[in-house]
Amino acid sequence: MPIEDYLEELKDADRPLVASALDRLSNLPPKEQVLFLEAWSHVGTERRRDIASRLVDLAEENTSLNFDDIFLACLNDADDSVKVSAIEGLWEYESRSLIEPLIGLLEGDGSESVRAAAATALGKFTLLAELGELPSRDGDRLESALIGVIQNEANQIEVRRRAVEAVAVFSTAEVSQIIREAYHSDDEMMRVSAVYAMGMNCDPQWLPILLDELSNPDAEMRFEAVVACGEIEDEEAVPPLVALTDDPDPQVQLSAIAALGKIGGSEAENALRRCLERTDEHVREAALEAVEEMERSEDPFSFMVE
Repeated sequence: MPIEDYLEELKDADRPLVASALDRLSNLPPKEQVLFLEAWSHVGTERRRDIASRLVDLAEENTSLNFDDIFLACLNDADDSVKVSAIEGLWEYESRSLIEPLIGLLEGDGSESVRAAAATALGKFTLLAELGELPSRDGDRLESALIGVIQNEANQIEVRRRAVEAVAVFSTAEVSQIIREAYHSDDEMMRVSAVYAMGMNCDPQWLPILLDELSNPDAEMRFEAVVACGEIEDEEAVPPLVALTDDPDPQVQLSAIAALGKIGGSEAENALRRCLERTDEHVREAALEAVEEMERSEDPFSFMVE
């Protein structure tokens, strides 16, 4: 079907959207991109939301599909939900050209959901910067923008806490102080983000706090503490993590198993072997994956066939 005919169908809100047909929008050549953008301006808000959301789902389900040009254009959409979908759809887009548009949304968009999504998306670039895969000036720009948002208490908690999570990978004294202040916040969700940030920061200084949070009555906090312990990979966390493989919350239980696989050691391995004998299929699958990860860590060439 010619692109012009398909775009007419997309504009018609009375026609049901067919997910398989949306594949037609993948990797549009430049001329068809122009036609799409012209048609997009005549598509109703609800229809645009539906299309953008479905494109995100399709891109996640099939990595051969590429809607990046559409998502980039949708960063300037008039609707907040469409912008959030566009940001989510660009999760694997690693061009540094996206940094400034995301910072612009973080600092200046009127929607809390858009700003929070932008903060989360910037976390991908802070990690690349910390790994030395971006110019140092990009890292400086990211750190400065995120810290500015965090320190401005006029910003919504949701935006600030997502910024804390994104900036956490930077190994600076200022970032450590931000994480510590977030942990002592009166807002429970900011505290949860601080614990997540401790894991992203990967500094053993956070281990005493994380070990304490492993026994938090709140399952979400236990979950984040478990994941953070797995990121820090200190064997001191193994005994309480072994205990959490019997946690009443399934997500905490499975994350404890995964963390043991990352940390390794004989005690962790023995616990994982016991989990392989459990009746719960999800526990057995998680334990098998954890054992395999442990074996790969011990012998990174074990996957190679001789």
